Amino acid sequence: MAELHKDFLFILIKSLTTSEKRQFRLYVNRLGINVDAKFLLLFSEMEKMKEYDERVITGKKISTKQQLSNLKAHLYKQILISLRMNPSHQNYRIQLREQLDFANILYQKGLYKQALKILDKTKQTALELDEKTIVSEIIDLEKVIESQFITRSIEGRADELIRQSTEIRRQNHYATELSNLSLKLYSEMLTHGYVKNDAGRAEIMEVFNARIRKISFEKLNFTERLWYFKAHVWKNQLLQDYKYTLKYAFQWVTLFHTHPEMIASHPVWYVKGNTYLLKILFLYGNIDMLEKSFKEFNKRVRASGFAQNENLQSLVFLTHSNTLMNIHFVKGDFFAGSKLIPEIEMKMEKFRDKIDEHHFMILYLKMAAMLFGSRKYDETVLYCSRIIESKGNVQEDLLFHTRMLMLMAKHESGDDEDYDELIKNSSRFVKKMKNPDDFHFESILFFRDLSEVMPSRRLEAFKEFDKKLEHFAGLA
Repeated sequence: MAELHKDFLFILIKSLTTSEKRQFRLYVNRLGINVDAKFLLLFSEMEKMKEYDERVITGKKISTKQQLSNLKAHLYKQILISLRMNPSHQNYRIQLREQLDFANILYQKGLYKQALKILDKTKQTALELDEKTIVSEIIDLEKVIESQFITRSIEGRADELIRQSTEIRRQNHYATELSNLSLKLYSEMLTHGYVKNDAGRAEIMEVFNARIRKISFEKLNFTERLWYFKAHVWKNQLLQDYKYTLKYAFQWVTLFHTHPEMIASHPVWYVKGNTYLLKILFLYGNIDMLEKSFKEFNKRVRASGFAQNENLQSLVFLTHSNTLMNIHFVKGDFFAGSKLIPEIEMKMEKFRDKIDEHHFMILYLKMAAMLFGSRKYDETVLYCSRIIESKGNVQEDLLFHTRMLMLMAKHESGDDEDYDELIKNSSRFVKKMKNPDDFHFESILFFRDLSEVMPSRRLEAFKEFDKKLEHFAGLA
């Protein structure tokens, strides 16, 4: 049987646009390489494949099995070099590092003055863009050069470099502390989900306060304030403190609107900030603010100056699709919302290799909920099954809520042939959860006993269960 695992080189080749493939071939020909070079033959063969099949490559004598690994590594490198030269992939970080490389080359040739001139100009640009890591590298090279190239201005020059180096080290320390804290909190969110008890809350607050109390907000520049807001958003997300999540998500986005030139420098974080802001406005059900913020987001990401690459397109797609469905949820417009599903699914396929499984499952759950609201119960079950049967890394809470939605769809449709079996499977799932609580067990018990409730009393049973849910929400 053909080998169908996801090969990195194959995925990279399949991600190339028509213009990128054409540029790669032009790049190879410019090198004067024989058109029959093995790595180019390998590129052409893999480009034609619908699924990666190593047997085809070895069968056509393009490479032996022993040589294939090295050949693929060489082709991978050549494609990346070609992409790096493509204007569509040029950004200010690549350009800054290119200038740093040029300065290194001039230094190695002993052309110190020329190297220092490039470094000084690049450093000013990097400072304007708040790229402290690159600035630090530039200063380090300047120190090396100045220690070998003696001029009459070395005394003042040395003091200036020492001052800059000390200041950048201080700023990098703040940025490192805040980015480490943000990453830790984000990891907790993905790994364990929301805090479920007082012990978990205390643990998160201890981690947060240990680092945040050392930070003086007034001394922070743009990047450090960005990390500061991120840390607060993720902490309050974990604690389900939505009032403060909204506060810091709003400040996150406002930071970019106050410094619009930084949207081009940090487009990913601009999208992420809007993702959290739009999500929390949905949870509050504030349709006016939600639609206003969504309109502003769309305007900014569709502007001519906004970077357009596959990574950003996939992130914008996720934020746009989730918010679009959320707006229909708030309005209760399920039938119109369900009409969005085919187009969203088509775009999901386009970004299949660029979006992790968890985010795909969130979209599927929203589709299932939209279909449930449209009384399309069979389709609801179908989409729920996609999530439950997924082999990817999906959060337990998402899987639990999917099972509950499937039970609701089964109940509403009257298709209860395998209802009892689904109850048993869901009960086993809850018992295997890392941190199940009363909410999970009570939900299972409610749906287990629902079939025994007389039809005339079921509405009352749902009202009583809703009161329990409100109680659990108050404890969260």
